[in-house]
Amino acid sequence: MKKKITLTVTALALVICVAIGATLAWLVDKTDDVTNTFTYGNIDITLTETWNTDTDGDETNDAWVAKMIPGNTISKDPEVTVEGGSEACWLFVKVTESSTLKDFITYTVNSDWKELEDGVYYREVEASDSDQSFNVLDGDQVTVSSTVTKTMMDRLEAGTTTAPTLTFKAYAIQKSNFSDTATAWTEVSK
Repeated sequence: MKKKITLTVTALALVICVAIGATLAWLVDKTDDVTNTFTYGNIDITLTETWNTDTDGDETNDAWVAKMIPGNTISKDPEVTVEGGSEACWLFVKVTESSTLKDFITYTVNSDWKELEDGVYYREVEASDSDQSFNVLDGDQVTVSSTVTKTMMDRLEAGTTTAPTLTFKAYAIQKSNFSDTATAWTEVSK
């Protein structure tokens, strides 16, 4: 009988423990996931100009060429565009003149551009969802100097003087982390 009582008490204790264990609950909580997604920033620019000459005969203008006549103005419309969706940036344009350009042509860079150093101009461009376009030359033109003579033109035609050229190149670099234009220019022009 003692064995039966011990067995019954043990079984009863076991049933009580299982019942108590099943009713115990731990205080538990959890959060939702917080996902950090790192996307990319970007700057896209274009430099365009209206071509005025069909050099390959396909009825599409594919070059820019102009005859110089002393005192005449010539349409020249280089334009830099910062495409929509680009980050805020420092925008630069480098204007390179051939050694003979000043003998024949005068021009003025649009006053909205600030000169950083000889031949390098800049502007600050804020981020925008829309394209932002900036003309490089004031009035979209150059002027043939009225001091150009027939002798100067004859030297060009004979090839004894190099033809004048004017070349444009645009650069852009993020505005973030560049507080001054000189440092930004040094980095972007590497």
